[in-house]
Amino acid sequence: MKTLLLEHIHPRAVGTLVQASLHVTDSAGSLHEDELIAALQGVSVLGIRSRTPVTRRVLENAPDLMAIGAYCIGTNHIDLDTASLRGVAVFNAPYSNTRSVAELVIAEIIFLVRRLLPKVVKAHEGAWDKSAENAREVRGKKLGIIGFGNIGSQVSTLAEAMGMDVHYYDIVDKLTIGNATRVPTLHELLGLADILTIHVDGNPANADLIGEAEFAAMKEGVVLLNLSRGHIVNIDALARHLRSGKVAGAAVDVFPHEPKDAAEPFRSPLQGIPNVLLTPHIGGSTEEAQENIADFVSSKLVDYLASGNTFTSVNFPKISVPRADAAHSRRVLHVHQNVPGVLSQINGIFAKNNVNVLSQYLRTNELIGYAVADVDKSHEETFFEDLRQVAHTIRVRIM
Repeated sequence: MKTLLLEHIHPRAVGTLVQASLHVTDSAGSLHEDELIAALQGVSVLGIRSRTPVTRRVLENAPDLMAIGAYCIGTNHIDLDTASLRGVAVFNAPYSNTRSVAELVIAEIIFLVRRLLPKVVKAHEGAWDKSAENAREVRGKKLGIIGFGNIGSQVSTLAEAMGMDVHYYDIVDKLTIGNATRVPTLHELLGLADILTIHVDGNPANADLIGEAEFAAMKEGVVLLNLSRGHIVNIDALARHLRSGKVAGAAVDVFPHEPKDAAEPFRSPLQGIPNVLLTPHIGGSTEEAQENIADFVSSKLVDYLASGNTFTSVNFPKISVPRADAAHSRRVLHVHQNVPGVLSQINGIFAKNNVNVLSQYLRTNELIGYAVADVDKSHEETFFEDLRQVAHTIRVRIM
């Protein structure tokens, strides 16, 4: 099977996929829609990070595509519904870079609260500024965490160990870790926090989660960090409040528009504003995180191709199955629209073709059903074609 990896995915991913007998083409850049469609002809597996949009049009014009590996946390740049209805399983790395992002958050909090940026710049310019004006300790400061998922809770643990008073808001009930305090509303959190850090997902509903009304609710002199998604914070509003002094400092790692590669210039309204740290979407860009992501996603892709296992898939019904016994049986994978009666049709095909079923699994979600069956190798020649003719079939594989 042909595999296309984009966006400079860690070399360990290539090694894992090649070891599984996949033919891998590796590229450092991302591709726009037309380029991606052309590149995906004959490709069974696509690996991307966060800069390559996989749209409905891309998926509808990639007939050979079976699986997508998102070597990152978020999958909002992939049309998951279309992927499901095209029989394309999507896998991501929801935990692999958690520690790297959390450590960067803590580092940037200290950098901003101590007002280190102008000191560093002046020292490089030959000036010796030992002033302690506006330089603070983080101990005792109220940290507000918006989104208490994998990263938010890890930030909480590290911040509390440094003596910070941690408060959090999440739309979902989450188990409180350590001495963190759950706050019932976002508005209340905004009003009490000295430092705010955002760790919500890329759901379109979160666009402009932090806008003019939210800035108005914040304390004077608040410090704001966004290492989640670029559309979460209204960037123009943030620039205005930084210039007015309402926001004393900010660290931003994600932007509404990000360059597709190093050759494209980066532009932001936040450039040139004092006490603002701008980083090029590197929250998870450590060697450890990228190795972990490469190992995790690649292993899940290989497992899906080799056994049909979808337990960690983002969009497929979750089925965990052992590796097939290739010496004595064949494994049948059947993806279909989630409508009544499909499993009955499949079992009718088994009976018609004299197929002895050794084991069978079925799971569904709101869009699709996914059936896995191990069957004896002995069956009629029409078996595979009959399965393809089952009403509402999306994809059939016989391993």
